[in-house]
Amino acid sequence: MNVSERQRFLSIALRRAKPGAGSDGMTLRERTDRYGTPDLDFLEARVAFVIVGGLATRLYMPERMTLDIDILVTPDDLSEAETALQNAGAEKKGPLTIGGSAWRLSDGRLLDLLTLDEPWTDDAVHSAVRGPDGLPYPTLPYLVLMKLSAGRLQDLADISRMLGAADDDTLKNVTQTVRRYQPQDIEDLESMIHLGKLETRESNHETRNP
Repeated sequence: MNVSERQRFLSIALRRAKPGAGSDGMTLRERTDRYGTPDLDFLEARVAFVIVGGLATRLYMPERMTLDIDILVTPDDLSEAETALQNAGAEKKGPLTIGGSAWRLSDGRLLDLLTLDEPWTDDAVHSAVRGPDGLPYPTLPYLVLMKLSAGRLQDLADISRMLGAADDDTLKNVTQTVRRYQPQDIEDLESMIHLGKLETRESNHETRNP
Protein backbone atom coordinates (compact mmCIF):
# COMPACT_ATOMS: atom_id res chain seq x y z
CA MET A 1 0.00 0.00 0.00
CA ASN A 2 1.53 3.33 -1.04
CA VAL A 3 1.11 6.61 0.83
CA SER A 4 -1.85 7.86 -1.21
CA GLU A 5 -3.66 4.53 -0.81
CA ARG A 6 -3.03 4.60 2.94
CA GLN A 7 -4.35 8.14 3.24
CA ARG A 8 -7.47 7.24 1.26
CA PHE A 9 -8.09 4.25 3.51
CA LEU A 10 -7.65 6.33 6.67
CA SER A 11 -9.95 9.02 5.28
CA ILE A 12 -12.70 6.45 4.73
CA ALA A 13 -12.13 4.95 8.19
CA LEU A 14 -12.33 8.37 9.86
CA ARG A 15 -15.59 9.22 8.10
CA ARG A 16 -17.22 5.94 9.07
CA ALA A 17 -15.74 5.37 12.54
CA LYS A 18 -18.00 5.35 15.59
CA PRO A 19 -17.27 4.80 19.27
CA GLY A 20 -17.06 1.08 19.85
CA ALA A 21 -16.97 -1.35 22.72
CA GLY A 22 -13.29 -1.97 22.11
CA SER A 23 -11.83 -4.17 24.80
CA ASP A 24 -12.41 -3.69 28.49
CA GLY A 25 -9.51 -2.69 30.71
CA MET A 26 -8.99 -6.21 32.00
CA THR A 27 -8.76 -7.65 28.51
CA LEU A 28 -6.24 -5.02 27.51
CA ARG A 29 -4.06 -5.96 30.48
CA GLU A 30 -4.28 -9.72 30.03
CA ARG A 31 -1.96 -11.50 27.64
CA THR A 32 -2.13 -15.17 26.82
CA ASP A 33 0.37 -17.62 25.41
CA ARG A 34 -2.14 -19.55 23.35
CA TYR A 35 0.31 -20.97 20.86
CA GLY A 36 3.26 -21.72 23.11
CA THR A 37 6.48 -19.79 23.57
CA PRO A 38 8.96 -20.46 20.76
CA ASP A 39 12.30 -21.82 21.92
CA LEU A 40 14.82 -19.34 20.53
CA ASP A 41 17.58 -19.73 23.12
CA PHE A 42 19.91 -21.10 20.45
CA LEU A 43 19.50 -17.88 18.47
CA GLU A 44 19.72 -15.46 21.38
CA ALA A 45 23.06 -17.03 22.31
CA ARG A 46 24.46 -15.87 18.96
CA VAL A 47 22.80 -12.57 17.98
CA ALA A 48 20.60 -9.78 19.31
CA PHE A 49 17.06 -9.81 17.93
CA VAL A 50 13.51 -8.75 18.71
CA ILE A 51 10.27 -10.55 17.98
CA VAL A 52 8.04 -8.48 15.73
CA GLY A 53 4.83 -9.13 13.77
CA GLY A 54 1.68 -10.51 15.33
CA LEU A 55 3.41 -12.02 18.36
CA ALA A 56 4.83 -8.62 19.32
CA THR A 57 1.45 -6.89 19.20
CA ARG A 58 0.33 -9.00 22.19
CA LEU A 59 2.32 -6.69 24.45
CA TYR A 60 0.31 -3.66 23.39
CA MET A 61 -3.21 -4.75 22.44
CA PRO A 62 -5.64 -7.68 22.74
CA GLU A 63 -4.21 -10.78 21.12
CA ARG A 64 -5.06 -11.75 17.56
CA MET A 65 -4.51 -15.18 16.08
CA THR A 66 -1.02 -15.75 14.76
CA LEU A 67 1.08 -18.88 14.47
CA ASP A 68 4.11 -17.61 12.57
CA ILE A 69 7.17 -16.08 14.21
CA ASP A 70 8.74 -12.89 12.86
CA ILE A 71 12.06 -11.67 14.22
CA LEU A 72 14.20 -8.66 13.35
CA VAL A 73 18.00 -8.59 13.36
CA THR A 74 20.45 -5.94 12.22
CA PRO A 75 21.91 -6.32 8.71
CA ASP A 76 25.32 -7.06 10.25
CA ASP A 77 23.88 -10.04 12.16
CA LEU A 78 21.82 -11.59 9.36
CA SER A 79 24.46 -14.11 8.27
CA GLU A 80 25.18 -15.19 11.86
CA ALA A 81 21.45 -15.59 12.56
CA GLU A 82 21.02 -17.76 9.46
CA THR A 83 23.93 -19.94 10.53
CA ALA A 84 22.40 -20.35 14.00
CA LEU A 85 19.06 -21.39 12.49
CA GLN A 86 20.71 -23.87 10.16
CA ASN A 87 22.75 -25.39 13.00
CA ALA A 88 19.55 -25.79 15.03
CA GLY A 89 17.98 -27.90 12.31
CA ALA A 90 15.79 -25.23 10.72
CA GLU A 91 15.08 -25.48 6.99
CA LYS A 92 15.59 -22.38 4.87
CA LYS A 93 12.60 -21.83 2.57
CA GLY A 94 13.93 -18.87 0.60
CA PRO A 95 14.60 -15.12 0.62
CA LEU A 96 12.10 -12.45 1.68
CA THR A 97 11.47 -9.56 -0.69
CA ILE A 98 11.69 -7.04 2.15
CA GLY A 99 15.06 -8.37 3.32
CA GLY A 100 15.92 -11.55 5.18
CA SER A 101 14.82 -15.15 4.76
CA ALA A 102 11.97 -17.56 5.53
CA TRP A 103 12.54 -20.69 7.63
CA ARG A 104 10.73 -23.73 9.00
CA LEU A 105 11.85 -24.61 12.52
CA SER A 106 12.40 -28.18 13.65
CA ASP A 107 9.02 -28.09 15.46
CA GLY A 108 7.26 -27.18 12.20
CA ARG A 109 6.60 -23.53 12.98
CA LEU A 110 7.38 -20.94 10.32
CA LEU A 111 9.84 -18.16 11.09
CA ASP A 112 10.59 -15.05 9.05
CA LEU A 113 14.07 -13.67 9.74
CA LEU A 114 13.80 -9.98 8.88
CA THR A 115 16.40 -7.29 8.51
CA LEU A 116 15.83 -3.66 7.57
CA ASP A 117 18.30 -1.10 6.30
CA GLU A 118 16.76 1.72 8.33
CA PRO A 119 18.52 4.27 10.56
CA TRP A 120 16.50 3.04 13.53
CA THR A 121 17.06 -0.73 13.13
CA ASP A 122 19.97 -0.92 15.59
CA ASP A 123 18.01 1.04 18.21
CA ALA A 124 14.94 -1.15 17.69
CA VAL A 125 16.96 -4.32 18.30
CA HIS A 126 19.15 -3.09 21.14
CA SER A 127 16.45 -1.26 23.15
CA ALA A 128 14.36 -4.42 23.49
CA VAL A 129 12.00 -5.05 26.39
CA ARG A 130 11.32 -8.49 27.83
CA GLY A 131 7.83 -9.90 27.48
CA PRO A 132 6.10 -12.15 30.01
CA ASP A 133 7.57 -15.11 28.12
CA GLY A 134 11.11 -13.80 28.68
CA LEU A 135 11.71 -13.09 24.98
CA PRO A 136 12.90 -9.72 23.58
CA TYR A 137 10.38 -7.40 21.91
CA PRO A 138 10.66 -3.92 20.43
CA THR A 139 9.28 -0.96 22.31
CA LEU A 140 6.05 0.41 20.86
CA PRO A 141 7.62 3.33 18.90
CA TYR A 142 9.79 0.98 16.87
CA LEU A 143 7.01 -1.55 16.33
CA VAL A 144 4.88 1.31 14.98
CA LEU A 145 7.73 2.36 12.65
CA MET A 146 7.98 -1.19 11.30
CA LYS A 147 4.26 -1.42 10.67
CA LEU A 148 4.14 2.01 9.04
CA SER A 149 6.90 0.85 6.69
CA ALA A 150 5.03 -2.38 5.89
CA GLY A 151 1.79 -0.48 5.29
CA ARG A 152 -0.61 -3.42 4.89
CA LEU A 153 -4.22 -3.07 6.07
CA GLN A 154 -3.53 -5.44 8.98
CA ASP A 155 -0.51 -3.34 9.98
CA LEU A 156 -2.58 -0.14 9.99
CA ALA A 157 -5.29 -1.85 12.05
CA ASP A 158 -2.65 -3.11 14.51
CA ILE A 159 -1.17 0.39 14.87
CA SER A 160 -4.57 1.89 15.56
CA ARG A 161 -5.48 -0.69 18.22
CA MET A 162 -2.09 -0.50 19.93
CA LEU A 163 -2.19 3.29 20.07
CA GLY A 164 -5.78 3.23 21.26
CA ALA A 165 -4.65 1.24 24.30
CA ALA A 166 -1.56 3.40 24.99
CA ASP A 167 -1.29 6.06 27.68
CA ASP A 168 -0.44 9.71 26.98
CA ASP A 169 3.28 9.37 27.77
CA THR A 170 3.63 6.41 25.43
CA LEU A 171 1.77 8.23 22.66
CA LYS A 172 4.08 11.20 23.07
CA ASN A 173 7.11 8.90 22.77
CA VAL A 174 5.68 7.21 19.67
CA THR A 175 4.91 10.56 18.04
CA GLN A 176 8.39 11.92 18.75
CA THR A 177 10.04 8.80 17.33
CA VAL A 178 7.96 8.81 14.15
CA ARG A 179 8.53 12.55 13.72
CA ARG A 180 12.29 11.94 14.00
CA TYR A 181 12.54 9.11 11.48
CA GLN A 182 9.45 9.36 9.27
CA PRO A 183 8.01 12.89 9.58
CA GLN A 184 5.99 12.36 6.40
CA ASP A 185 3.84 9.86 8.34
CA ILE A 186 2.84 12.12 11.24
CA GLU A 187 -0.54 13.11 9.81
CA ASP A 188 -1.45 9.46 9.21
CA LEU A 189 -0.20 8.55 12.69
CA GLU A 190 -2.49 11.15 14.24
CA SER A 191 -5.43 9.69 12.31
CA MET A 192 -4.63 6.21 13.61
CA ILE A 193 -4.36 7.49 17.19
CA HIS A 194 -7.79 9.10 16.81
CA LEU A 195 -9.29 5.90 15.39
CA GLY A 196 -7.78 3.79 18.14
CA LYS A 197 -9.02 6.08 20.89
CA LEU A 198 -12.47 6.19 19.32
CA GLU A 199 -12.67 2.40 19.36
CA THR A 200 -11.77 2.14 23.05
CA ARG A 201 -13.47 5.29 24.37
CA GLU A 202 -16.73 3.65 25.41
CA SER A 203 -15.13 0.72 27.21
CA ASN A 204 -12.65 2.96 29.04
CA HIS A 205 -15.53 5.11 30.26
CA GLU A 206 -17.33 2.03 31.56
CA THR A 207 -14.16 0.85 33.33
CA ARG A 208 -13.82 4.18 35.14
CA ASN A 209 -17.52 4.39 35.99
CA PRO A 210 -18.80 0.94 36.92
